Amino acid sequence: MDAAAERRFRDFVAARSPALMRLAFLLSGGDQHAAEDLLQIALAKTVARWHAVDEPEAYVRRVLYRQQISLWRRATRRREIAVAEPPEGVAQDATQAIHMKIVVRHALARLTPRQRAVLVLRYFEDLPEAEVAAVLGCSVGTVRSTAHRSLAKLRVLVPELAEPYTMLGEAMA
Repeated sequence: MDAAAERRFRDFVAARSPALMRLAFLLSGGDQHAAEDLLQIALAKTVARWHAVDEPEAYVRRVLYRQQISLWRRATRRREIAVAEPPEGVAQDATQAIHMKIVVRHALARLTPRQRAVLVLRYFEDLPEAEVAAVLGCSVGTVRSTAHRSLAKLRVLVPELAEPYTMLGEAMA
């Protein structure tokens, strides 16, 4: 890789890392360490093909999703389960937004990987249904029905989301 291409890659990583990290965090089900690993793998794969990449962000997002799918499909994958219940004597945070973020992240982690991917790409990344279908390799109808069922399941898991003015996007911002 020549110096100019390396500079362009470094500029891309510096500018887009926070947004890509959020996507990796959501795709990994809220596991910060897994998200960091996922993003690092995606960026390593991107730099290897940097000369052939026309749209770097779209390419990295596709690599993130496909790498996460590969991890989900591994039969021998072992996942650490973090249990972080505060002691009874600790006062709860008074900020409703922070509480909602935590609740939504836990609820997202309870969805299937495909349901979580559809919701993350469609509502958190604000991609149109056609782009979500292209990334996931399915039809637009599948994206619509999966999103519908996933939102219904989220509303059951988190009843606060059924309230008319609660916005899912604000909960994760």
